[in-house]
Amino acid sequence: MKKYILGIIGLLMCLTLSAQVTYTQADSLTICKLLKEAPQQASTLWFARQFHGIPYVAHTLEVNDQEQLVVNTRELDCTTLVETVTALTLCVQQEKRQWDDYLQMLRTLRYRQGVLDGYPSRLHYFTDWILDKQQMGLVSEIQQPNPPFTAVQRVSADFMSQHPNYYKALKANPSLVKEIRQQEQKLTGKMFRYIPKQEVRNTKLMRKTVRNGDIIAITCNKKGLEIAHLGFAVWQKDGLHLLNASQLHHKVVTEPMTLRQYLGKHKTHTGIRVIRINESNSQIVK
Repeated sequence: MKKYILGIIGLLMCLTLSAQVTYTQADSLTICKLLKEAPQQASTLWFARQFHGIPYVAHTLEVNDQEQLVVNTRELDCTTLVETVTALTLCVQQEKRQWDDYLQMLRTLRYRQGVLDGYPSRLHYFTDWILDKQQMGLVSEIQQPNPPFTAVQRVSADFMSQHPNYYKALKANPSLVKEIRQQEQKLTGKMFRYIPKQEVRNTKLMRKTVRNGDIIAITCNKKGLEIAHLGFAVWQKDGLHLLNASQLHHKVVTEPMTLRQYLGKHKTHTGIRVIRINESNSQIVK
């Protein structure tokens, strides 16, 4: 009887999760294929490279009137690429290779403490994402040694509350702006060490500090924002490159130019913060 009750509870939990998910058959097939075919010690970059060529499309999470877990592997932006790849990496590390495992992991990453409870529960500012996932033990932000972490970013976050018309959910539900503003106020004033763009060089120190597959969060001086873009670190012979969902190239690419060159072409970019997915096993497939 106990096993029967537990089975019913598990089934209800799965049905509840599935009822809150938006996806296509193509999305589920892609995820299941990757989970099945990934090597036992597949690295973050192994998964990231599977999405090379996928079109860049913004606002793919804003497709429902009510907040739902959106799975879209056919179109990606910089944030959804990072979340998708991180979820796949953690699933395989934890030997969880089923569709429902992936849904649970993606929800855990995308929402505050993994709980989907309306639009404000989604982690909209990447600094908030870092802090929340670090608290959950899923990632670690690297802020040492100094150098190359010679600069300090003081977060000033108010872009969403100052521009609610840019966001479908806030435009439709102005009452949500107050909660978003409260979240921004909690972030504002927090300080983090980062590598300024002039220090992003092809040196032994940088190669030791930043690892292949680390999440790169590009800092900026845009008013009200702290992070401008996301991607994954890729070391090549000429230096550090960025694997990202690129608005410039309209698809997921490993940038042909070095990250130093990339940062230099964007006046508002100030440097990089480095976030590492916590590994359950240090032996990975490159």
